[in-house]
Amino acid sequence: MAGSHPWPRHCRPAVLFIVYAPQGASYANAAPGDTNAGRPATADRRAIPHARMAHPRAEHTEDRNRGDMTDTMSFTPLTPSMIDGYTEAFDAREANRIAMNAVVNAGIDDVARNYDRARTLQRRFSVTVDNGEVTNQRRSGRCWLFSSLNVARFVAKRNLGLKTFEFSQNYAMYFDKLERCNYFLQDLAALALAGEPEDSRLVQTLLHDVMGDGGQWTMAMNVYKKYGAVPKDFFPETASSQNTGQMNTSLRTLLRQAVCRIWQAQGDAARIGKVIDATREAAHRILTIHLGEPPKSFFWEWTDEDGEFHRDGEITPQEFWHKYVDAGLEDYVCLVDDPRAEHPKGTKIGIEHLGNVVGGDPTEYLNVPAAFMKDCVRRILTEQGIPVWFGADCHPMMDRKNGAWATDLFEYGRVYDTVFDMDKEERVRFADSAMNHAMAFVGVDVADDGTTTNRWRVENSWGSDIADKGYFTMDDPWFDEYVYEVAVPKSMLPAEYLEALDRPAIMLPAWDPMGALA
Repeated sequence: MAGSHPWPRHCRPAVLFIVYAPQGASYANAAPGDTNAGRPATADRRAIPHARMAHPRAEHTEDRNRGDMTDTMSFTPLTPSMIDGYTEAFDAREANRIAMNAVVNAGIDDVARNYDRARTLQRRFSVTVDNGEVTNQRRSGRCWLFSSLNVARFVAKRNLGLKTFEFSQNYAMYFDKLERCNYFLQDLAALALAGEPEDSRLVQTLLHDVMGDGGQWTMAMNVYKKYGAVPKDFFPETASSQNTGQMNTSLRTLLRQAVCRIWQAQGDAARIGKVIDATREAAHRILTIHLGEPPKSFFWEWTDEDGEFHRDGEITPQEFWHKYVDAGLEDYVCLVDDPRAEHPKGTKIGIEHLGNVVGGDPTEYLNVPAAFMKDCVRRILTEQGIPVWFGADCHPMMDRKNGAWATDLFEYGRVYDTVFDMDKEERVRFADSAMNHAMAFVGVDVADDGTTTNRWRVENSWGSDIADKGYFTMDDPWFDEYVYEVAVPKSMLPAEYLEALDRPAIMLPAWDPMGALA
């Protein structure tokens, strides 16, 4: 994402509605930077009923023809008299015209910004982890890779004695996308061989979501454990890594074409295997053309912040990762706050068809209260002194320019004379909120009691031209409302949560909002 974030959201929506197009019609591609991704098949996949949307006009006409309005709501068209009434009511309230004059000239955020709240949201913290200059994901949805590598680079800098250091995000994305192509092809092939209809909600969801940029902590660890990591100098950014739209469009078309051929094979496993082999090779070719050929090894030498020269010699990316990122990040667990009552706290949640590396760790979460998540993050920052990866719905109540989040930072309701009062559970249920961005906590202000948290310092990946040189401030209540996931050491969990990790996960469908990708 360049200096100003070019699109409002960059992950799949919390709820996907599929409109069934006639044969030959095309589905619109996601906007540049979309973070949607395919999901791996699961052995115990539940049967998914077909979903259809009736056109309101057609439904209303059918009811009218039946003459039976007792069981179905009648759709009422807008009329000129209704609109005239709305206009009259609008004009009767002087504050509406004042708001209109202000918003059409200045924009809603500048008008609704709560001056008193903004000036009292301080940027001082009792605990701060210095991770240096922020990174910049540009016009891509790679926040989950940037933020996880920002955690990793802190560990590497400490071990290398460096003040500045950055891992290659391009290297991680290359292998994530290659692995994800393989995962998607085998997932869809398994569905085809199992007799899943091509127009089922499941298949259409997976086709719609394929080959975005987004992911999860576990997916990032799957890549690093298998392929390691390299310093950025050895595999730098390219035009396509910084702006992934055209590359992703080509890969989506390639994969959707392959799925078309897989269904046309009508259960012929040998024929399907040939389609998968040819498509994997083509995906590798496209990725290499766009991103370059990643190194298998490199010659590593550096001068530390004290001026002392070091030489490791030739080293592989896997060796580099295991030698210099030794904080046990691969053994972290993901905690989520799923506020829906039917998903009890202290249970493990999984998402069907969500993953990236065949044979890698499944993407699973432990559902816990937000207060427990906060306590873990506070303890890591204060006791271990390293950044903490997290995922949130970053857009509500965000002052991007000044780098601030607070639940009362904007008074939209007062400007619109409208009440916005859904709670977190209601927002998740009705597609108004889901995780869409990953960042890292690098500071916290703790009250004198040693446990109460007041606000948080956040390392973003949107460059240094905004906020406090790219660092944001989060008010504590905003954490409760809009943070959904944190990655923490497994050793921090109490016995009952450790036992929950050993039990089977509650598997949610591919379109569930808890499967949203950062």
